[in-house]
Amino acid sequence: MRDNAMPRRRFLTAAGALGLAGAAGVVATSTACATTSSAAPQPGPAPHHAAGLMTLIGSYTSASPAGRGLEVATRNDSGVLEPSGVVDGVPDASFFAWSPDHKYLYVTNEVVPNGTITAVDLSQHQPVVLGNQPSGGAGPTHISVHPSGEFIFTAHYTDGTVAVHRRNADGSIGERTDLVQHPGAQPHAHQVLVDPSKQWVVAVDLGADAVFVYAFDTATGKLTQHQHLELPTGTGPRHLAFNYERAYLLAELKSEITVLDWDLEAGQFTPGQVIGTREPDASGENFPAEIAVTRDAKFAYASNRGDNNIATFAITGEGLKFRGTAPTGDWPRHFALDPEQTSLYVANQRSGTITRLTRDSGSGALTPTEDVYECPSVAAITFHG
Repeated sequence: MRDNAMPRRRFLTAAGALGLAGAAGVVATSTACATTSSAAPQPGPAPHHAAGLMTLIGSYTSASPAGRGLEVATRNDSGVLEPSGVVDGVPDASFFAWSPDHKYLYVTNEVVPNGTITAVDLSQHQPVVLGNQPSGGAGPTHISVHPSGEFIFTAHYTDGTVAVHRRNADGSIGERTDLVQHPGAQPHAHQVLVDPSKQWVVAVDLGADAVFVYAFDTATGKLTQHQHLELPTGTGPRHLAFNYERAYLLAELKSEITVLDWDLEAGQFTPGQVIGTREPDASGENFPAEIAVTRDAKFAYASNRGDNNIATFAITGEGLKFRGTAPTGDWPRHFALDPEQTSLYVANQRSGTITRLTRDSGSGALTPTEDVYECPSVAAITFHG
C-alpha cells in the first residue's frame, strides 16, 4: 500500500479494529532518478549489464511526482548506485519477489481496483517483460514465490484478499488457482509468504489485526485456513520476518514488534515478547514499514516512517534487544541488505531517495553515508546478485 496519506493513518489509528482507509496521493520531492555523487544522464532503455551489481528499483508511476515504475541501476565497487535504464510496461511497481533460481522477478503493480502482477525475465541479465496478469484483487502490495517455483502468492491491501497463481516453466505467470477473502469489517492483506518448513503459507492483515496461516495443496494450488491469530485491536500488523522457529511481526499502527514462536509441524504461532521500534524519547506519529533478519540470524532491522530511521535489534535466545537507530530519508517504506550484507539500502518514499547505510557485521550497527540515489515516489529495492 502506498503508505503516504497521514490523514488516513490518523483515521486508521482512531478507528482501531475497523481499519477504515481513504486514498491520497504520494508525496515526494525529486523529479528525476540520478545519484547525487555524479552528474548522471537521464535513464534510457535498460542496456546489457556487463559489470556491477544489478539493482532493481520500484516506484509509483501514478503518483505526483511520477515515479518510473521498474528502474535498473548498477552498484559500483564503492557501493554507489548509478542509473542504467527504465523497463517499460511495469506501472506502480511497489514490491518484488524472485524465482528460486533468481532468474525471474515478479512485481506488484499496485493498481486499484484491478491490480496486476508482472513477470520479468533476467536470465540473460537484460530485463525482458514477459507480461502482466490480473492479480485477482485491488491494490496488490506484496508478492512471493513458493520455494518449489511453481506458484506465486499476492496480497491485496485494498480488498483484503490473497491470490495464488501458477508459475509457468518459461517464468511467465499462469492461471489463478485460488483467491481467499480475509474476514473483518475492512481487511487489508499486507504480506503473504511461505514459512521455512515450506509447508505453510502465512498472510499478515493490517486491517483485520491478524495473521492467517494456511495449509497449501501443491497439487491444486488451493489454500485452507489453519490458524487465525488475532492481535490486540489497533495493532495493525504489516510484515513479519521468519527466523526458522521464530518470527518477528512488525506492527505499523503501534510501532512494535511481537516475537512469535513458530511450531513448524503444527503450523501454529504463539505470541511472546513485545518490543518497541522507537527511541525512548521519540514523539509524534510513526508508522513502521519493513523488517528483515540478517543471514547469520544475529540481527533484525525495522524501518520507522515518521521518526525516519532504521532500528537495530540484536537477536537473543529470549527474543529481541533494542540497539538503537540510524537516520535515513523521509518515509522509509522499504529497505534491502546487499548480497554481502555490508550495506543497507533504504527506499525513502516521500523524499524520493535511496540512501545507503554501512553495516558492521559484528555489532549490527548502521552508519549513514553520503550516497543518495534520487528516485521520485520510490517504493522498493532489490538486488539481482
